[in-house]
Amino acid sequence: MREFIVEADGGSRGNPGPAGYGAVVSDAATGETLVEAAEYLGVATNNVAEYRGLLAGLRAARELDPEARVHVRMDSKLVIEQMTGRWKIKHPAMKPLAAQAALVFPPERVTYEWIPRAQNKHADRLANEAMDAGKRGEAWSAATSRAALDTPPARPAAPGPAGPPGDAAAGAARARAALASAAGGPPTAGTGTDTLPEVAGGEAAPGGKATPGGKATPGGEAAPGGEEAAALKADADVRAARAVATPTAGWAPADLGPPATFVLLRHGETPLTPQKRFSGSGGSDPSLSSVGREQAEKVGEFLARRGTVQAVVASPLARTRETAGIVAARLGLDVTVEDGLRETDFGAWEGLTFGEVRERHPDDLNAWLSSPDAEPTGGGESFAATAARVAAARDRLTAEYRGRTVLLVTHVTPIKTLVRLALGAPPEALFRMELSAASLSAVAYYADGNASVRLFNDTSHLR
Repeated sequence: MREFIVEADGGSRGNPGPAGYGAVVSDAATGETLVEAAEYLGVATNNVAEYRGLLAGLRAARELDPEARVHVRMDSKLVIEQMTGRWKIKHPAMKPLAAQAALVFPPERVTYEWIPRAQNKHADRLANEAMDAGKRGEAWSAATSRAALDTPPARPAAPGPAGPPGDAAAGAARARAALASAAGGPPTAGTGTDTLPEVAGGEAAPGGKATPGGKATPGGEAAPGGEEAAALKADADVRAARAVATPTAGWAPADLGPPATFVLLRHGETPLTPQKRFSGSGGSDPSLSSVGREQAEKVGEFLARRGTVQAVVASPLARTRETAGIVAARLGLDVTVEDGLRETDFGAWEGLTFGEVRERHPDDLNAWLSSPDAEPTGGGESFAATAARVAAARDRLTAEYRGRTVLLVTHVTPIKTLVRLALGAPPEALFRMELSAASLSAVAYYADGNASVRLFNDTSHLR
């Protein structure tokens, strides 16, 4: 299944005033820009223009591949929170736009992420080009656009760490880049958008108070307007980036808001588990044994006493769905299935012990032990391919569940991979971790891309 990144923005010079939007669709795997879209809208508000940009980006992605997954990145906190259902939509001009956007793709194939404005420059420049063209009485033209040329690369020019995106080293590199960017120059000029609800339309955030000239904050007094607010935000961004790029004494993470915390549960035992046989996503897909079901019950009791899990997500395989179902029933939650959490496909090795594989396929086994790019005999899945799939699933889930604690019911390789990437460890670290059936691990993911391993292979709840 293809995956696209949609970045969108909109602006209004007057709010309401002359408005326009910009949207960019890129390939999630390569970063290649596939589609640019922009349009002058006439007189509209910032938030209406932002919604129009979102809608245009989603429609452009659907034209490329209606079966794709889409990850939306915008610097409009309002749009992100409303499209995820955390904030209500009250403004009459935005309700139909949000409804249309929600119908472009099935909701389970779209995730949303808020990003700082500095990371949304391509779409921002497109929106400005559209407004400039409207001022001249012209339509925006992709042929004359310089938005892509004028937009700096999203990642630092210095070589980054190898491996799937989003590991600990890459997160620190992004934080250092954010620090350099924030200290280096003024924000992009033009659209006049920010991350908080507009006052003109009466669309204040839940519990917020709006006053003329200011922006409503999600839980308190009106924030300063104009240049003062921009200066405060820029200062906060710099301080947050500096805290990550240059750790202070102790081990406290930067104040980046509550993380997405993934409690990682390996499924309970199956009949193959005690025999230590390869059991991936290409084999017989066994169900839990009686021991495995008892283990799942104990996990449910333990997590119910803790009372911190807010959602349950499982691999699509039978043993994980069964484990998740038992635990979720005890917690009073539903189970969501995420295909990216499935176990590695071990090809012809499925159902065999390690010794049997060494006897039958010694050369293939040695290659597999030596390189993460090597596939098991018979066209199974390499650890490198598994890592890329798991990292993509992690990114979707961290965007969807930011600030929440989620139980991920999955398998040995995905859990070890999540831990390895969080630690910035090399691929061979997979062979240096022991992971028991029905064990619990935990990783917290922060807004800057860094992660903190909180727990690994805990089985105390099974005693």
